[in-house]
Amino acid sequence: MKKMTRFTLAALVAAPAVLGAGIVPTSSTFAAVAETPAKALPAKAPAAVPTKTPAATPAKANSITPHQETAADYAQFLQAKYNIQLPQLVKRGDFLRALAAIVPAPAASTEEAKTPSFTDLKSGDAAYDAAVALAQQGILSDQTVHANDALSVYAAVFIAVKAAGFKELAYTYPQTKVDAALAKAGIAKDRVQGQAAQELAAAIDTGVVPESLYPTLRKGGAIDRNTANVLLGKTLTSLGKYKNEIGRTSDSDIYEKLYAAYRTADLIEAPELRTIVDQALRNNLVTGYNLKDSRYDSNFIDSLTLTYGHDDIKHAVQLIGLLRSEGIDADVQFQPKTSAFIYLKEWGTPKETPDYKVTQIENGNYIAYAKEYDIQFEFNTIADKERFNKIISTYAKKNSNTTAPLIYSSWWQPLYYSPTELSGYPVISNTKITLGNYYAQSFSLTDKAQAIRDGFRKLAPDATITGYDFWVDQPFFNYLNGESE
Repeated sequence: MKKMTRFTLAALVAAPAVLGAGIVPTSSTFAAVAETPAKALPAKAPAAVPTKTPAATPAKANSITPHQETAADYAQFLQAKYNIQLPQLVKRGDFLRALAAIVPAPAASTEEAKTPSFTDLKSGDAAYDAAVALAQQGILSDQTVHANDALSVYAAVFIAVKAAGFKELAYTYPQTKVDAALAKAGIAKDRVQGQAAQELAAAIDTGVVPESLYPTLRKGGAIDRNTANVLLGKTLTSLGKYKNEIGRTSDSDIYEKLYAAYRTADLIEAPELRTIVDQALRNNLVTGYNLKDSRYDSNFIDSLTLTYGHDDIKHAVQLIGLLRSEGIDADVQFQPKTSAFIYLKEWGTPKETPDYKVTQIENGNYIAYAKEYDIQFEFNTIADKERFNKIISTYAKKNSNTTAPLIYSSWWQPLYYSPTELSGYPVISNTKITLGNYYAQSFSLTDKAQAIRDGFRKLAPDATITGYDFWVDQPFFNYLNGESE
């Protein structure tokens, strides 16, 4: 007999599970800047960059230092997500190719999208495609690119602030605002003039150039790899293409953010998609599924990420407090989730609430829809990610052989999983069906996954159906195998 309440059962089944189954110009023209190609990385780059900062050591309880994104963090993200690894001596072509990889491509129908011509680049050259893409967006305006030349700090800033989407804002700056921004960074107001000064000022005010780079600006000269990575990272952030998160476990207002995220999350409707997966429930193809919205995807680095599912927000708040007490700081993203499962008629008439709805089906049973959530954590180190399992086992998992105090609403079989391999985590499979921004997913043992995917394809031949294996905590794996703990 499984040791769980009916609602815990519902939440776990709808995890979902399948029971028994499984320098200094007066204009910003790109005057003088590399063509040494950026080093290519293996396809599975995240495994090569296991920590956010070098030589990280396990933190002691109550010793969290608030995290600030560093050049190493941005470099790790660029490598993991875009296969970008800049050389130590960054040339113009290197920076252009990296920027073009992270900046959205222009619409082909716009006037700016006409193919530009360059005096020193031709089709087939290493930096040509990147220069074309950036010129079409008004980020580059010169016909001479100088792809093989050294890149100055100032030239990189002029390009980055436009790539980050602040070009029009920069040109609104009157001289008084320019002077104030330059003074904030300790830069003499006669060091740059005209549009270049406006762009530099806007880069300072908007944070494209963070305070940590002010000494580099004052020094000037050729850019180094760390500075280039920071400018690329800040460009990603300004474009909304860096991490999608509500905060960090160390934030003073993280609990408020969690409650706000939970309060504003409703049951996910997605009627067209729900019709398909509800039929899968009726056909006993699966015993439960989740509905989620891809717009809440965290964009975290896979090798550092775990996803944790639950239905009670007080549990999430205590979980983050638990991590803080264990000295673990991590990025946090809240993802609304609706879990659907079969509610048996012998359980009695279900009581609906705004967060719990039911639909009766032909055999007298119900399909229940319950508000839940996933929280994704991106840890600072793989060591912290590995510690998570022991922390949950000790403080957030019910066990029949102990009565030790646990955090609020702990489950017999908690659910947390990793997209990359972790020691002690068995492999299970996910089948995912996507329509627009919404997707439904159903977890199963690996030997049952293909039958589920085939069944989904019969129900929805035109839908996008994918599947993949991932690593889950042992108690949830045991649950899929029909075991109680």
